[in-house]
Amino acid sequence: MKKIIGLLSAFAVVVAFSSFTLNTTPKGGGDDIIGLWEPSNGKARVKIEKIGKKYYGKIVWLREPIDPDTKKPKVDKNNEDEKMRNVPLRGYRLLKDFTYDAESKEWSNGTIYDPESGSLYSCVITKDKDVLNIRGYVGIKALGRTDTWKRIKLKKKK
Repeated sequence: MKKIIGLLSAFAVVVAFSSFTLNTTPKGGGDDIIGLWEPSNGKARVKIEKIGKKYYGKIVWLREPIDPDTKKPKVDKNNEDEKMRNVPLRGYRLLKDFTYDAESKEWSNGTIYDPESGSLYSCVITKDKDVLNIRGYVGIKALGRTDTWKRIKLKKKK
């Protein structure tokens, strides 16, 4: 009898843990964009993370991290705000405040900053497998431009 009660208890724990895990791990949800991404120009890598209930992306790698003119790390020299022009690009948060809408399967209500032009755009993100479609726009989405980012898969350490 003790063995049966022990087995039932173990079974109950496994079932309870499994249902907890299934209910808290999104599949095909908002967290699908978390990870490392490369814009189509290949000049940078952006790490997307979730902070609270919103998604953010920051530059974590640059193909050319050193400014050839100054021989120092590249900074946000094109920013409209003069106070920001000395901020290093590596570590710069260029995607901000995105929320996920499960119905439309898109991340919206955020902004994307283009350090090459110094411009800030409204933005919407959609995902297809390991590709993000990043659409920056001013005013209405139809007048924007879409860039395709690909997921960078990190090699597992042995």
